[in-house]
Amino acid sequence: MQRAGQLAADGTPVRERREPTTRPKGERTTPAQFFREVVSEMKKVAWPTRAETMRLSLIVFVAIVILGAFIFAIDLGFGQLTDFLFPSPSDLSSAATHSVVSLIT
Repeated sequence: MQRAGQLAADGTPVRERREPTTRPKGERTTPAQFFREVVSEMKKVAWPTRAETMRLSLIVFVAIVILGAFIFAIDLGFGQLTDFLFPSPSDLSSAATHSVVSLIT
């Protein structure tokens, strides 16, 4: 099989044409047969018990809470870091006024 963009020995592009695939007409099922097969397959599924569902749901809930708290802490830390590194102009002017007032008194 040739890769896309490859050239033949004479320098012309190599292009492989495939015959279109056709679906056999006789394999279609009726909607009733389809739903019977769905029900049959659903009976084969190994459904979890109520206890397993509750236990796994609790694990997922706890993991979400822990991950949410971690993301909150990281966000809070980055917010404090950016406030420290890049103070807003209003913070600078109030700090300057406060330091001038403390020097006077």
